[in-house]
Amino acid sequence: MDKDELRNRTKQFALRVLRLCRTLPNTPDGRVIANQLLRSGTSVGANYRAVCRSRSKAEFASRLAVVLEEADESIFWLELLAEGAVSESELVAPLRAEAEELVRIFGSAERTARSQIPNPNSQIAYEAKFLSHNPRRRPRHSVLAVEP
Repeated sequence: MDKDELRNRTKQFALRVLRLCRTLPNTPDGRVIANQLLRSGTSVGANYRAVCRSRSKAEFASRLAVVLEEADESIFWLELLAEGAVSESELVAPLRAEAEELVRIFGSAERTARSQIPNPNSQIAYEAKFLSHNPRRRPRHSVLAVEP
């Protein structure tokens, strides 16, 4: 799935959340859950757009984590709707399935993105910096040492 397809999918998810929230009862619990679900559900698409504009791998991974968090929060509110009998489960179930799928997609993408960010505090990064300043010296127990 390319970024445009995922962009459209998150937008469709937000639109489906909007439609569901319009059907919720005008009770204190219905209003609270509708408000929270609207915020988290529409935030998935908005924050994914920010992911697409990331300027670095670290920023990309960080923004993906926000999208993942919002999608997971949407699942929570959808679970409350179904289990609290605030809305009919047949209306909530397909949207919850989509939210769970988005969590799996963004969770996998975030783990991959994090694995591709070099750790500046690692032994290899330290030795590479050390060797760039002292090309004739090699640390005694080097991770970068090549066996002859």
